Amino acid sequence: MQRRHLLLGGSAALLATTLPGCGGGGADAGTADTMASTSDGLSSAAGVGRTTTTTGTTATAAKARVIVVGGGMAGATVAKYLRLWSGNTIDVTLVDRNARYTSNIMSSMVLTGQRTLASLGYGYGTLASQYGVKFVADEVLAIDPVNTTVTLRNGGVLKADRIVLAPGIAFDAVPGLSDPTRMPHAWQAGAQTTLLAQQLAAMPAGGTVALTIPATPYRCPPGPYERACLLADWLRQRKPGSKLLVLDANADIVTERDNFSRAFLGLHGQVIEYRPNAVIDHVDPAAMALYLADGSRVSANVVNLIPRQRAGALVATTGLATATGGRFVPVDVLSYACTVPGAQNVHVIGDASATTQPKAGHIANQEAKVCADAIVRLVSGGLPDTGPVTNSACFSTITMSQASWLTAGFQYDPVARAMAPVAAAGGASDGWSGDHFEDMLTWFKALMADSFA
Repeated sequence: MQRRHLLLGGSAALLATTLPGCGGGGADAGTADTMASTSDGLSSAAGVGRTTTTTGTTATAAKARVIVVGGGMAGATVAKYLRLWSGNTIDVTLVDRNARYTSNIMSSMVLTGQRTLASLGYGYGTLASQYGVKFVADEVLAIDPVNTTVTLRNGGVLKADRIVLAPGIAFDAVPGLSDPTRMPHAWQAGAQTTLLAQQLAAMPAGGTVALTIPATPYRCPPGPYERACLLADWLRQRKPGSKLLVLDANADIVTERDNFSRAFLGLHGQVIEYRPNAVIDHVDPAAMALYLADGSRVSANVVNLIPRQRAGALVATTGLATATGGRFVPVDVLSYACTVPGAQNVHVIGDASATTQPKAGHIANQEAKVCADAIVRLVSGGLPDTGPVTNSACFSTITMSQASWLTAGFQYDPVARAMAPVAAAGGASDGWSGDHFEDMLTWFKALMADSFA
């Protein structure tokens, strides 16, 4: 069983479609096994063999039970593929407090009026009707890693053989920020996204916007720089004479440096002022002021304050966040099983896990597939694949109508016991274009279909 080829080959096929000249192979359209028949047409690269084995079962055989906590990119994908790849030998229950997921990807375009939050909404109906995933709309209050139980707010307790946690991120408290609505982060698509859009729209021409970038690791490494470029283009057109202060806690632009540097200094040079090593010490929301660690003070009409991030609160309260200075969960990337003693039947995927891969929606989708494949093997008495690969694509809006792209590939390094970047599988666009913007829309549609449809 070589489902790992879908991870690399599927992404390669998608990239070949959306990124001409970026590599990849033709689709293996003639293959009719379950792994090839994904809803968005993703398939293995041409020439890569792939086989499927399914554990036999009888009408009276007990099914393995998996509870997935969190219905975002990682959670939805792992729930779907556990059902798709297990041959109906695993019962999957997906739990999320919300009946619909709102994509963080593309949500910066809500700030410029190019998209609505509703256009970024995805339900779980297809996962239920097409794949047999059981969805429970409730909040998880606690998990017991040893007994593999999940306690719900409604008082119910769910029992499983394994638990998959995909709780996303939580934010550090910012000293002085008593009213978050004054300085919204809008880094989880929802009410704060709408609020920030309203604040930007109400700002007078010639005003100042401050956007803060937290220290790594954080969700979507290119995201704050992309948002800065998009807002700079919008400000130039809609709020003439306005300035955008980009306060980066990191020493330099952390990803896609060539394109973002060219955009900041050239294309948007009259709007953006970029300051590295700008660590926020505390804030004064009433005065709309930011105080930096170097003692300086910055004031603005609108502040998009993105705090430092850590794994979702459920992970912290369970005691699993012991990596990255207590921020994220250590995992074995062959299966994404937590490596905290006693929690080996709990798998953690997506932004909450501590790996060498970026915290991004596409990678969350890929980690979910590695995890699903490993669990299918484990519950049937096997071992995880010893050579998983993952692949990520990311687009960045440099203007309201042009985008750049970045891709990366990772392969398991048995010596480091980590996912190592594969140089030949990575690359970035030389600049930005309208064609790349259209490719971005195609990529987004395919990615979301692969997770939710």
